[in-house]
Amino acid sequence: MVFSSITFLFFFLPLTLLIYVIAGRKFRNIILLFASLLFYSWGEGIYLLVMLVSILLNYLCGISIIRKGSDSPSRFVLASGIVANIGILAFFKYANFIVDNLNSLFDALSLPVVLLDPVHLPIGISFFTFQAVSYIVDVYRKNVEPQQNLIRLSLYISLFPQLIAGPIVRYHHIARELAERTITTGDFAAGAQRFLYGLSKKVLLANPMGAMADQVFSLPGNELSFSVAWLGAICYTFQIFFDFSGYSDMAIGLGRMVGFHFPENFNYPYISRSIREFWRRWHISLSSWFRDYLYIPMGGNRHGNTRTSVNLLTVFFLCGLWHGASWTFVLWGLYHGLFLTVERTVIGNLLQKLWSPLQHLITIVLIIFGWVIFRSESPAQAMNFFAMMSGLVDKQISAYPIAVLLDYKIIFELFMAMLMSVPLFPLFVRIRDSLTQKTVPGGNAGLAGFYLVQFTLTVTLTYFTVISLAAGAYNPFIYFRF
Repeated sequence: MVFSSITFLFFFLPLTLLIYVIAGRKFRNIILLFASLLFYSWGEGIYLLVMLVSILLNYLCGISIIRKGSDSPSRFVLASGIVANIGILAFFKYANFIVDNLNSLFDALSLPVVLLDPVHLPIGISFFTFQAVSYIVDVYRKNVEPQQNLIRLSLYISLFPQLIAGPIVRYHHIARELAERTITTGDFAAGAQRFLYGLSKKVLLANPMGAMADQVFSLPGNELSFSVAWLGAICYTFQIFFDFSGYSDMAIGLGRMVGFHFPENFNYPYISRSIREFWRRWHISLSSWFRDYLYIPMGGNRHGNTRTSVNLLTVFFLCGLWHGASWTFVLWGLYHGLFLTVERTVIGNLLQKLWSPLQHLITIVLIIFGWVIFRSESPAQAMNFFAMMSGLVDKQISAYPIAVLLDYKIIFELFMAMLMSVPLFPLFVRIRDSLTQKTVPGGNAGLAGFYLVQFTLTVTLTYFTVISLAAGAYNPFIYFRF
């Protein structure tokens, strides 16, 4: 079950919210935990047991790390917990990938191959595993107290708003709200509006961008052209942003509707003027997780340029691998790690001296090329796209000229995607705050007009989103593999 499905929007969510409100404070955690387990089991069935094992494992680790009668937490329990968590993730996510690569080597050496049936990848396992690891590490570091209540820890790991696509929530972010939270009318309304905003990003922008990207990336290499390759790459660049940030918006909105305040996960990454800035704005919860639990413990940037470069490349190799069991994900991670290293050690000062629009242009082109690696089915396909996008291949007229692919609808959607990639929403917030501060005798007509425009926009977006979903339009969830 995904947020943009009819089942979730018109059955699961309204019923869950109704029971949640009626239940009262005493039973809210139990109701929410039951709903979260039902939500997960809806599509995963028996693989719900994997998450339940993770919950029990990390609950026991948390209460065992702090030993009675000792001031020092148990490093052995922490290490065992981390190994167990990563072991579960590695088996379900990478077993087939490892075996396939070993078999390629064995076949080349004329050795017997290893037989392994396809291993199912439980949805969201990367997200809830990283949350669990951060919890036991923070308990070990004495940043948080171990949770003695199994219901609360279970809810932290399984909470359905952010279970399948993040953001990766640290335990300390919601520890107090797991114990006691208040749902206000303002919070609920703001959460509902944020959810609808994210849903419209997903349905009205990510989905049509994804349909075009899929069409282009499915073309044989000999049918691509310079313009068509760029169209596909740009559409995928918008698709992955609006798909993933849309789901983060929906998660944050759902969280507020039930009394939780999740951290922001995206901050307009496509306005960045360097790759370093991009990673401060893109998937913030993941990049900060790698920073706090891997990069800094490895030494960060404290031991000279060579060590820093090795640390960056290692972190981004693992970041790429976290996204999926494929060499294209690994290459994508190394690609970003390499440019971060180059920025830090070679061209950082030079880049900052360039004209700001030129900094942005260089950065966005590098990001787009990176997404080509990420989206490609193989390194060979990525290289073919690079060749086409760079104009290095002398081709005849494509069987799919760009004029055939572009129509007024996709042009309008591309324009809206570009418009929504810049920080318009913070501008609206500043306008609202400015109008709120003005006191006008007889009422504030400007503020009333603002809320009327906001209401009209919300209703319009909701209408077109529902119409699109009801029509059974293209509606993939590209983070299923994570």
